[in-house]
Amino acid sequence: MIYTVNEYFDTFQGEGDHMGRRSFFIRLQGCDQSCAWCDAASTWHPDWKPKGLWKGTADQVVELVGNADRVVLTGGEPCLYDLDTLIGALNREVAVETAGHRPLPFEPCWITLSPKPDGKHPLPESVERANEFKVIVSDADTLQRGLDCIKGRTKGRSVWLHPEWSKRNDPDVLNLIVSTVKQNAGDFRAGWQIHKNYMADLMDKRARKEPVPLGGTSGAPY
Repeated sequence: MIYTVNEYFDTFQGEGDHMGRRSFFIRLQGCDQSCAWCDAASTWHPDWKPKGLWKGTADQVVELVGNADRVVLTGGEPCLYDLDTLIGALNREVAVETAGHRPLPFEPCWITLSPKPDGKHPLPESVERANEFKVIVSDADTLQRGLDCIKGRTKGRSVWLHPEWSKRNDPDVLNLIVSTVKQNAGDFRAGWQIHKNYMADLMDKRARKEPVPLGGTSGAPY
């Protein structure tokens, strides 16, 4: 199988249970949903056409990774691809960031499930298997609908609540996340994209440097 890669770079994991760990990110191109806060703006923005997409086999993807002992497969939606072949070829710790609406790989990997309440909802078996969850919050409605998508989750797995990045300084959104965490003991966590504070991704020259419109605007992520 040929994998189409939007970008790839050496950084650290900026979100979730593995926050702060060195990770090599491979952003696979393409998605069958459309979310205006996606880092891969080509999935929803009609004028955003990425240039210089890299294409290669699983073995060629392995060559990109070098000596990194942890790889994150993200998108878009990485489960559009045959990830079992790629995970097997990588032969190291792999994390997959997915909306969970497509079958997950059989190969062992860490699953971060981020539901898309405006699109296709995650499969029940994906919710059951996920290691952690990430709900993007832009208001009370998106929070509730995101949580509704993962009602069948296994207890004891983190539910990270992230402000939609274009609203990261919105006091209403931040207060909503704080109050939700305080009212729900246990698995709920207040999330943040700390790699953006460090600009860690941009330190690798292979990462895309173009400002990505988020939240339905032309604003940059940094």
